[in-house]
Amino acid sequence: MLIHTVYFWLKDGLSAEDKKLFDQKVRTLTGISSVKQGYVGTPAATEKRPVIDDSYDYSLTQIFESIEDQNIYQVHDIHNEFIDACSHMWKRVIVYDAD
Repeated sequence: MLIHTVYFWLKDGLSAEDKKLFDQKVRTLTGISSVKQGYVGTPAATEKRPVIDDSYDYSLTQIFESIEDQNIYQVHDIHNEFIDACSHMWKRVIVYDAD
């Protein structure tokens, strides 16, 4: 199993329409057939503690059965469409992969 977690920091000054488009497009990634489970979220309103980083705008967590399934996801048309439509909207992306 592979857990693929992505954090997105969006650019300042995006229009409401851009934010809506990003939200819609990032959610399409959970529907890619090689994704076993997928979750999209924004920072939770949990108690502030020194170990909490809630500076990101969106998180995406995908669970794959295998690295091969994750490789399929990386080249999938929906993933490429998301990058093409939204990459201009983020200022930072960080990925954590765990098995």
